[in-house]
Amino acid sequence: MNAPLPGLAERIFASFLGLESQARQAASTEQLAFAMVNDGQPLFGYRHAALLIAGKVQALTGISVVEPNAPFVAFVERAAGRLLAQGLADAPGAVDPERLDEAARADWQALSAAHAFWLPLKDRKGEVFGGLWIARDQAWSEAEHALLVQLGGTYSHAWLALQPRKPWRMRWPKKKLLALAVGLALVLLVPVRQSVLAPAEVVPQGGRVVAAPLDGVIAEFLVKPNQTVAAGDLLVRFDATSLKAQADVAERALGVAEAELKANTQRAFSDAESSARIDLLAARVEQKRAERDYAKQLLARSEVRAERAGIAVFADAERMTGRPVQTGERLMQIADPAQAELRIELPVGDAIALQPGAEVALFLDSDPLNRHDGRLERSAYEAQTTAAGQLAYRLDAAFVEAPPRIGLRGTAKLFGDRAPLAYYLLRRPLAALRQSLGF
Repeated sequence: MNAPLPGLAERIFASFLGLESQARQAASTEQLAFAMVNDGQPLFGYRHAALLIAGKVQALTGISVVEPNAPFVAFVERAAGRLLAQGLADAPGAVDPERLDEAARADWQALSAAHAFWLPLKDRKGEVFGGLWIARDQAWSEAEHALLVQLGGTYSHAWLALQPRKPWRMRWPKKKLLALAVGLALVLLVPVRQSVLAPAEVVPQGGRVVAAPLDGVIAEFLVKPNQTVAAGDLLVRFDATSLKAQADVAERALGVAEAELKANTQRAFSDAESSARIDLLAARVEQKRAERDYAKQLLARSEVRAERAGIAVFADAERMTGRPVQTGERLMQIADPAQAELRIELPVGDAIALQPGAEVALFLDSDPLNRHDGRLERSAYEAQTTAAGQLAYRLDAAFVEAPPRIGLRGTAKLFGDRAPLAYYLLRRPLAALRQSLGF
């Protein structure tokens, strides 16, 4: 016996179940979006459908790639935005053209079919995160309305399953956007205190510079960095081999000149020629004595001693040992550990208006959690190249309380005058724009 042929209702119900099955079998949101706008066309007979997520068209019937600036895309997004603004986006049903503005109605007549159905997509909290704009030439029946509502729930569940994170809601109404823009503008006008960060170092204040007293080679450093020294302590010893030889030769030359002067003085009573040479020989003795004294002074300078008590501030003794230096070249600095100041290298690109006495906060690299307060005392008018090859202004600041150990480095935060938050955030971009455009 042959089975009875299925009726119209059975075929519609089978097609509807097929749509739900295809939605559940989608492996990605792209496949699901394609099925949502294309697979229901044989059942509902619509001309076109558009999927909107967060107010933006994601898929269109018969279109593989959506053009964001296409007229139909702009019309659907504007129409959905009007429904959201009027509180009608969460209710499925036929769209009333009178709910749209005049421009949207004109676009509807030119771009879409006569009868449109809005099918919202909702999350588990009932909030609308998207929807389907379905349009055809015939009016929608109550039975189709019920099927579309059921199908919308299936599509929403499938979309949330493929995109578990919370979806963005559709575009806000213009009033909310305007209120948000006004609030943001007011926030940007709030005055905030300007500040800038710059590398800094704790340096001696009023220290005594120890310079090379002669041209020579350093033989030995007798102190270590940050070692405490007293007045008169030996700091550096130069190679004195040539100086000792020069002093010995000068001493012997002086002895020869004195002996010659003495011999001619004894013969002067009987020899007129010897008497005439006495003045010349006496001058030569004084010359040799001056040369001997100078050689001894150079020999004495080969040992550099501290002129005051303090700590020896320099980088590395090993690197200086055996190095030839010239007269006046800096070797180290003797400083009082209780007297220190902060030296800041402010890059030219970060420079802000700073007044003497401005607040300065130092955060050391070795102790970043503790803050050391200071006050700006001096700032250079001309930028100089730093050791890192960067142009920077040199700033000097005094510590409010006991200074840290000399030689420590860190980051200094300098506080300037108050300015609107917008200026604080856009100062660097505006400066870069001005430099690039040349005005």
